[in-house]
Amino acid sequence: MSLRSILKVIYRSNFGSLHLRVPVSRICVKSPATVTHHRSSSSEGISRYPVPNKKNLPFDIVELMEEVEQKGGFVPNVFKVLSHRPAEFRAFFSYYNALMNKESGGLSKADRELIVVATSADNHCLYCVVSHSALHRIYSKKPMLADQVAVNYKVADLTARERAMLDFALTVCRTQTITEEHFRTLETHGFDQEDIWDIAAIAAFFAMSNRLAHLTDMRPNTEFYNMGRVPRDKANPSAQQGKGD
Repeated sequence: MSLRSILKVIYRSNFGSLHLRVPVSRICVKSPATVTHHRSSSSEGISRYPVPNKKNLPFDIVELMEEVEQKGGFVPNVFKVLSHRPAEFRAFFSYYNALMNKESGGLSKADRELIVVATSADNHCLYCVVSHSALHRIYSKKPMLADQVAVNYKVADLTARERAMLDFALTVCRTQTITEEHFRTLETHGFDQEDIWDIAAIAAFFAMSNRLAHLTDMRPNTEFYNMGRVPRDKANPSAQQGKGD
């Protein structure tokens, strides 16, 4: 896979869709400076590991962050925290993109985000629950469902299809035995074998992501908390802000 594909990241926020493509020719291999102390001023209070200064990062990662900030209004802290290890940053977002932004298969983007919320809640990952609940609200246009799932998906207002999907995702998340009965149940709700792989892969990938968030003590951006909760007034973007003054 080319680095052009590796660094294609789609980030959806109040500001719409963001498609990022970084030309291979503009990638350099400069590594961030190493800092040994914990919770340094450079970590911005979002990680117990140092967050590299932009000037010490490879150009492709800087360009990616700047485009995210320009289009979305802020840089999600996961970008900053994982930039501590640029090679792993690229690998992480390559797999993230393959799982979460694919155009094929029977899972919608809202489905994918709901899997992340449910499994991240089970793994007690604050960052992923907050950030992916925001993305689910945006994709689904349902401002309360992710909150319900984060607390207890078994009593959330889910369809039978969504409940079967999350039952299986939690089975994978908890490393319980997977049987042919799981496949038969999912197939009755319209999932094929490739969809089932997707559900399992998302649960597995975010089990790793959750644990990296625990390691680094990654903190959610404050912007995530309100995203997708109140419909924006497109004709008068400042109207909602004025109501809260």
